[in-house]
Amino acid sequence: MAVVGLGGMGNWHRELVNKGVQFGGVHKGKKIDCLRITGSYDIKEARQQFAAQNDLHPYNSLEELLGDPKIDIVLVSTPNELHKPLVIKALEAGKNVVCEKPVALNSKELQKMIDASKKAGKVFAVHQNRRWDDDYLRIKKIYSENMLGGVFRIESRVHGSRGVPGGWRADPACGGGMVLDWGVHILDQALQMTDGKVKKVYGSLTNITNELVDDGFYAELTFDDGMIFHAEVGTNNFISLPRWYVLGRDGSAVIEDFYGNGKIIRITDYNKNDAIPIRTAAGLTKTMAPRTKDTIKEESLPVVNPDIRDFYNNFIAAIEGKEKLVVSLESVMRTMKLMEAIFLSAKKGKPVKFE
Repeated sequence: MAVVGLGGMGNWHRELVNKGVQFGGVHKGKKIDCLRITGSYDIKEARQQFAAQNDLHPYNSLEELLGDPKIDIVLVSTPNELHKPLVIKALEAGKNVVCEKPVALNSKELQKMIDASKKAGKVFAVHQNRRWDDDYLRIKKIYSENMLGGVFRIESRVHGSRGVPGGWRADPACGGGMVLDWGVHILDQALQMTDGKVKKVYGSLTNITNELVDDGFYAELTFDDGMIFHAEVGTNNFISLPRWYVLGRDGSAVIEDFYGNGKIIRITDYNKNDAIPIRTAAGLTKTMAPRTKDTIKEESLPVVNPDIRDFYNNFIAAIEGKEKLVVSLESVMRTMKLMEAIFLSAKKGKPVKFE
């Protein structure tokens, strides 16, 4: 494999593939069988020098890279607006392609990339890496195994406090903004963990620290079974809310951060429903009094063992015709169209139909 755009994510792939390093040290030293990144091309001379210092061949041009018969796979990890032309060029050069996300600026661009892959007869995949996040997979397991009874609300949040980073993320022409930068992750997770269709979408954008691109957003997805999925990204939050908060008929679950710190509280006795009222200076309330400890049980979150190497193992198997892509292009298109629905809803100021 060769990398086009050896920036932060491009180098992350180099570390994962060639050195077997996953952040957190979970799979340190375990490389991906039958795959190695051997070269790269970047328009920045400093990254070309970095490549040479780290046992990669720095190609002098994109054309030289694409013309190398030893390269089977091209990874495109450039700013967003360059994805479409680079992916199509690589496919037309007879290479299989992995592209970073968001894969394109809109669904029309994505469709042209899909059409190019079909015409070339090559495998094209999108690196939706956060399908392997520990926190997400724990919530997915809780939901799919019905641990809380009927789930009626899921809240997924990512909060920061330093505004939109500079560079392409702050430029609308480059596909900047938080819907494309982080929405592509948490909205993809929302669609992957649930089986139903999204009936309607309500979206609202924020421009607290940046007037050119959205520096945050709120989105409410209403599924055909009535479940609500609340997705939220903020970059001006100095007190972060939990990464996940899930409400079910028989209990609740919370995950505080990316590292999976959290708990499950489940009811053990519906019949014991009495409570001692809470007294405040302005009065008392029995409705909001906490349950007694003998009617609920605190449990640890389920254990999952994600391995991001599975993405590449599956990609190689797809090239060999042994497996279908785990990150299907149909699912990537669905997420892209959902992001477009959020933009449309925010523009109209009201919910829009989706599926």
